Amino acid sequence: MTLDRFYPIFDHSDWLRRMLPLGVRLVQLRIKDQPSGTVRAQIEVSRDLCRKHGAVLVVNDHWQEAIALGCDWVHLGQEDLDSADLAAIRKAGLKLGVSTHDDDELERVMGMAPDYVALGPVYPTILKKMKWHQQGLPRVTDWKARIGATPLVAIGGMSVERASGVFGAGADIVSAVTDITLNADPEARVRQWIGATR
Repeated sequence: MTLDRFYPIFDHSDWLRRMLPLGVRLVQLRIKDQPSGTVRAQIEVSRDLCRKHGAVLVVNDHWQEAIALGCDWVHLGQEDLDSADLAAIRKAGLKLGVSTHDDDELERVMGMAPDYVALGPVYPTILKKMKWHQQGLPRVTDWKARIGATPLVAIGGMSVERASGVFGAGADIVSAVTDITLNADPEARVRQWIGATR
């Protein structure tokens, strides 16, 4: 299946409840610093919401729960890759998305045959402090040339206004977080995103 070109990331199932009815088809649930019972409940609710709306749910980091709850996708950052059981993830039939920021990381993950590769931050981001400065559009083009048919997700400082340039540089999918969650009208912003990416 081809993944949708718009890939929002949310930290709570309430966001999915609001945004999936608008037509979001690919979404990541990224929960940090919550007790395991909360994480499991959130993934379960999100899984059911995505099934109801025909959307793809990608679970960030919590691969054991994703396997246990019969999810289809997991996303792992570089730190997560150190401790994750990739064989168990593959055996469970989960598809795998991975974060990359530099050449060494890209080389490492391509050996894992990921189902998509994320590159970030393409633009400066307020979401998290990172040791990488903005990667820029030439880097997007370079990454796409190197990963070939594997879908490339661009993340970091993304906005509706920047999307066309990022697609033009070679990204297959654009991922947004604060451009939606900090917007005065998140629903309207998601509709703009869908309009700009389909």
